[in-house]
Amino acid sequence: MPGVIDTNILLYGANADADEHLAARRFLTNAGATSGPWYLTDGIAYEFLRVSTHPKVFPSPLLWREALAFLGPFLDADNVHVLRAEAGHWMLLAEVLGSLTRPSGNLFFDVRTVTLMREHGIRRIYTTDTDFLQFSDIEVVDPLRT
Repeated sequence: MPGVIDTNILLYGANADADEHLAARRFLTNAGATSGPWYLTDGIAYEFLRVSTHPKVFPSPLLWREALAFLGPFLDADNVHVLRAEAGHWMLLAEVLGSLTRPSGNLFFDVRTVTLMREHGIRRIYTTDTDFLQFSDIEVVDPLRT
């Protein structure tokens, strides 16, 4: 079922040394073979580029060309859409923040993703990041464990 594909799934798919690699590749391949809509955000794409090319974070860092080439099929696919902020974004952001106990620090990246999801009427995210469980109005699916 379509939804947002989070950074960590892309990273596992690109990192052949990760234990989760095969499951992530299988999920990404299956997602690419479906006709339903899938989603990324600008932030997810840039975070993938940041982490996958970073020698202190990614075990075998990619060159920027390799990282961009990995994203290429997603960005070029007719059924993959990149979510961007629109006119009501900041009002929705206040609502999302108001639903959390004490948002701070790194959680703001996930807050932005959830705000974009809400803005575009998307309720499902595929991720291994359990921080998304704090948001009551979205469905969090770990595609590597299903």
